[in-house]
Amino acid sequence: MPSFSASISKAFGASSTSSQDVHYNAREIELIDGSGQRSVVAESYVERDPSVKQYLRNICPHPAETAKNYFISLFPIASWIHRYNTIWFLGDLIAGITVGAVVVPQGMAYAKIAQLAPQFGLYSSFVGVMLYFMFATSKDITIGPVAVMSLLTGNIIDSVQKDYPGLEGHVIASGLAVIAGAIVTALGLLRLGFIVDFIPLPAIAAFMTGSAINIAAGQVPGLMGITGFSTREATYKVIINTLKHLGRTQLDAAFGLTALLMLYLIRFGSNYAGKRWPRQEKAWFFVGTLRTAFVILLYTMLSWLVNRNHRKTPLIAILKTVPRGFQNMGVPKIDSNIISAFASYLPSAVIVLLIEHIAISKSFGRVNGYTIDPNQELIAIGITNLFGPFFGAYPATGSFSRTAIKAKAGVRTPLAGVITGIVVILAIYLLPPVFYYIPSAALSAVIIHAVLDLIASPRTLLAFWRASPPEFVIFWIGVIVTIFSTIENGIYTTVATSAALMLFRIAKAQGTFLGQVHIRDTLDSEHSRSVYVPLDNSDGSNPLVKPAPAPPGIFVYRLNEGFLYPNASHFTDHMVREILRLTRPGNPNPYGSLGNRPWNDPGPRHKIIEDTDSRPPLRAVILDFGGVPHLDVTGLQNLIDVRAQLDRHAGVAVPWHFAQVRNGWIKRALVSGGFGQTEQPRRSVFSVANVGVQNDPVPKEAGAQDEEIGVDTDSVSSVGKIVPLLSVNRPYFHADLDEAVKAAVLESEDVKA
Repeated sequence: MPSFSASISKAFGASSTSSQDVHYNAREIELIDGSGQRSVVAESYVERDPSVKQYLRNICPHPAETAKNYFISLFPIASWIHRYNTIWFLGDLIAGITVGAVVVPQGMAYAKIAQLAPQFGLYSSFVGVMLYFMFATSKDITIGPVAVMSLLTGNIIDSVQKDYPGLEGHVIASGLAVIAGAIVTALGLLRLGFIVDFIPLPAIAAFMTGSAINIAAGQVPGLMGITGFSTREATYKVIINTLKHLGRTQLDAAFGLTALLMLYLIRFGSNYAGKRWPRQEKAWFFVGTLRTAFVILLYTMLSWLVNRNHRKTPLIAILKTVPRGFQNMGVPKIDSNIISAFASYLPSAVIVLLIEHIAISKSFGRVNGYTIDPNQELIAIGITNLFGPFFGAYPATGSFSRTAIKAKAGVRTPLAGVITGIVVILAIYLLPPVFYYIPSAALSAVIIHAVLDLIASPRTLLAFWRASPPEFVIFWIGVIVTIFSTIENGIYTTVATSAALMLFRIAKAQGTFLGQVHIRDTLDSEHSRSVYVPLDNSDGSNPLVKPAPAPPGIFVYRLNEGFLYPNASHFTDHMVREILRLTRPGNPNPYGSLGNRPWNDPGPRHKIIEDTDSRPPLRAVILDFGGVPHLDVTGLQNLIDVRAQLDRHAGVAVPWHFAQVRNGWIKRALVSGGFGQTEQPRRSVFSVANVGVQNDPVPKEAGAQDEEIGVDTDSVSSVGKIVPLLSVNRPYFHADLDEAVKAAVLESEDVKA
């Protein structure tokens, strides 16, 4: 659409219909083209401020419909279950059985980390997958016992039992699951899933890496059959004690080390074979996936051969009796004493539940082409942990390794979890006699093999360093704190330092002074356009291109962040400092005598002649608000204070122009602070556009509204009309910087005249 420079030929006079409602009449605006020869008359346009009622209506336009959709959204299964078919079932069947074969040995192994008997890992594996499918928005995620949450649960049980020695571990674990699940469910129901976004990737990576090192170090003694010291201490102490007691290595090491080696050999071998023979890639994938089950079965058989004549005093540590069925079903025991015992650990437990599950589900959603609903996922894991303890389960969340297996196995819907649950329940009732001879060293090998994949790779660390060195440092701070202290302290440290970095970046955000550059799209193009870039080329623009500064006394300043209370002063301090340095005072001696001068004004000692100062006077301030999504009360007050300071410096009221204000509420706030409009209409510059022209390159349907100016195209004549893009009663708000600079220059010329 063509645009012209515009000056008001007749003031946009106001007629008041009431004391509170002022309507601007549509007055004529004379439009003058670049040569100054053409004159066209256009209609006026007056923008209405947004209201609180309108704001609330935008949030919830139809309350009844919104409430209905809210309750329907709580059960995503309703949107797809009626389309379930045979092909989906076959994919879910294969994926469910595959994950079930993996989760059974992993669940028992992770229960060891949680200081619980093996059956509690099986209970947690069953409940998680059986409940999740009703609330799921991810087809890939698998809820159940995971290494990090198991370690945290074990630490909590260990700490609580020191103060309450009579409490059983599974009672503490079930109480923790219920309370943490209730908190997470509440967060999901209140649609507060966005809080997970405040935990950045480096903090998650540090937490996962530190936890993996902690878990692996704690499992090495079991892998080697070493006893005689606690593996629940800080990671560095466990490593030192393990090295000190290497001489106590038992026969278990033969089982543990060879099992770990076999797990890696099968993994690397199946990956190589899949690449070497791509036609059999799927078959080799299942070989690699089922390596855990194969190794556990193999070493269980070897353990039976070694210990069959030593059942009461086995030669190596074995799992021994695993009860058949759900022996710990019932209402979980929760009272004020139990809650107070682990209350201080609840924040870290909730954080682990959140970040593991949401991070994994988002990642697999991006890879497989769908979007998860974080709020609904919180409800899913919350419900799982609320009802799991009734079956004997302990806290569970999304598992990275099992989710990856499930996705690669060709899962089609969340209903695959039911298949996995059936596999687990069959194992609970049919396989306990087999579980008796499972070597503890083999389970330690399974755990170490699983958690080492959680350690951040060198490629990931290099990406952190290249993208953001401060966050690279935060990653290592989190890892070091986890190793030398506890997982809980590692979580709090990474979250706190990441939040501190974010606040520092907001508070220290600095604007830039802009200059004009005329550019052409191609070498042979006859038309050029103006862009505004930092005068110091700090945006990476070619330093050979020197931007032309704004006309003398006019300053163009870009704000790069939201103009809010943490950074408002930092933004304007930089701007004011430069303006005062580059402009001369309007009155070189405003106080008359030295005695009247404030103590903090370092002005000249004696009166000087104004003509000796070659600096230009301050004529206008132009702020680029294109990057400002929000303006709060503190930021507005800061602008008001700076305006008063610059007015005192200039000796006159300095006009302020605002370009690219994107938000009606920002305009409303600025107007309330006295910006954007004036009681004395002056000549100004407006961007205007043709609307409703027959040869419009973008045809519109009947009744459609123009995207830029919101004019009903049904009312437009066949020849079209010219209208301003922005409200004419606010001449200090501009569509772009070019318009703002032209308006400031025009006003400056009027003042001179």
